[in-house]
Amino acid sequence: MHVVIHHDRPAMGQAAGSQAATALATACAARGAATLVVATGSSQFEVLATLAAAPGIPWERVTIFHLDEYCGLSADHPASFRRYLRERFVTRLPVRPAAFRELDGEAEPMAECGRLAALVPVVEFDVALIGIGENGHLAFNDPPADFVTTAPYIVVALDEACRRQQVGEGWFPDLAAVPTRAISMSVRRMLASRLLVCSVPDLRKAEAVRAAVEGPLTPDLPASILRQHPACTLHLDREAASLLDRTATG
Repeated sequence: MHVVIHHDRPAMGQAAGSQAATALATACAARGAATLVVATGSSQFEVLATLAAAPGIPWERVTIFHLDEYCGLSADHPASFRRYLRERFVTRLPVRPAAFRELDGEAEPMAECGRLAALVPVVEFDVALIGIGENGHLAFNDPPADFVTTAPYIVVALDEACRRQQVGEGWFPDLAAVPTRAISMSVRRMLASRLLVCSVPDLRKAEAVRAAVEGPLTPDLPASILRQHPACTLHLDREAASLLDRTATG
């Protein structure tokens, strides 16, 4: 895992978005098409804005996959990740992508997992944009995460720390309003990407970052498994990196 510490959050987002843009353009040039996994949440604001505005990407040859979604949430709900991606990314692209494989939170969860499983590529994704939660989660794989399943998408229970983060970020008015289940891309399918671009800003995530980079590799800290990926860049702002041993990370 390559750790890069940026001066501030905008610089972090711009660097991560630019890295993803270069990788997508390279994949399209080499193989004629590319696949992209997109995350949501506040950590991705600047990343997605930079990527959407990047020149040289033939979006008509890029298939976009949705990372996770709440169960039972309509697409017009302010916290819907489908809505987030449509408004903040897909509709801001200069041309329509080859496809946007979004998750339907209102569908029967297991059936929706099966539908998306039939659409994911047999080979690796080219680029996956991801973040790390305050509890160390990847997508909605809360601790203890399933590091074993090969299913591309799974139904997960959201722990209280994860749900409180959603309230703290302003997506829901209170804990009772946050769904207790979600559909998430599995850890193993996420890791089956040629490049992982992980963006983590803010002081509130500093302990999760420290544990992911310097702690034991364990399902109790899902993001720790990123250290096993051969091409993962962890982009941090100074606050998120504040608890790291800088001599170890460079």
